[in-house]
Amino acid sequence: MTTKSNIIKPIDSRLKRRVPARAEDIAAEVTRKLGDSSIAAIYRDKVRSQRTRSFQLGRPSTNSTVQVQHTLLGIELKVGNRRLLCPDLATARYLSVFARLGCGVIAIPYDITQISWIADELESSWHRMMLLTEHLTEGRSGRLRGMVRRHLLGETRAEIESLGAGSKFPEFDQVPRRRPR
Repeated sequence: MTTKSNIIKPIDSRLKRRVPARAEDIAAEVTRKLGDSSIAAIYRDKVRSQRTRSFQLGRPSTNSTVQVQHTLLGIELKVGNRRLLCPDLATARYLSVFARLGCGVIAIPYDITQISWIADELESSWHRMMLLTEHLTEGRSGRLRGMVRRHLLGETRAEIESLGAGSKFPEFDQVPRRRPR
């Protein structure tokens, strides 16, 4: 004998929330869900808040592939047809996130011990942003997915460019020593 309380009903239809149809609305939802773990927020809070130096990536074309390559000469970042020699893997991973975004000039932490964990956070944020885009555009056209992705990349790039890259060389605020008389 079954009672009404023992009948299990599927709740899939109630769990699915209606996702906005416009690319700008979906991009805003992705940005809202990322919050303080977005690439622009990490750049603002953890990179620009410390001593940095600027790095000229150049403006990659829209269809450039970004690869980190291990060669006999060391670690290289290949952006399209250009190859950038990097001092270590962490720096190459850090730069690859900004190359995928299409940034021209960015700031790199002067303290090399900071680059590795910041690169981890930036890569995690990149993948989280792409997964949220895939999730929110599930069952939709590939064209809409591409529009959302372009909108997200454009917004993130604009925010990073507005934060700036700082000076080419870091400033050392040292008090000059006086010679004893």
